Amino acid sequence: MPVNTTTPAVLKITFENNTSGTNLELCAGTDATFAAGTVGMRLSDSGGPGFRFLTIIDAQKLSNQVIYVLRAVGTANSNFTINIE
Repeated sequence: MPVNTTTPAVLKITFENNTSGTNLELCAGTDATFAAGTVGMRLSDSGGPGFRFLTIIDAQKLSNQVIYVLRAVGTANSNFTINIE
């Protein structure tokens, strides 16, 4: 479901890859970029387990976008943690 906001707000997003041997990308984009498996707007990249990455973004920049994760490296199923404040 796309983010829907017109209210100015700052979001703090933390993203962590919990799976060794893979790198993930936290992205925002349209339904079409998600369906194509391509990066719309890169919000964060991941390192290995134990590395948590911080993104601070104006919520209005995400309006009408979906947030999704793509695997950039590796083939294993990946687990990740995302927190949005």
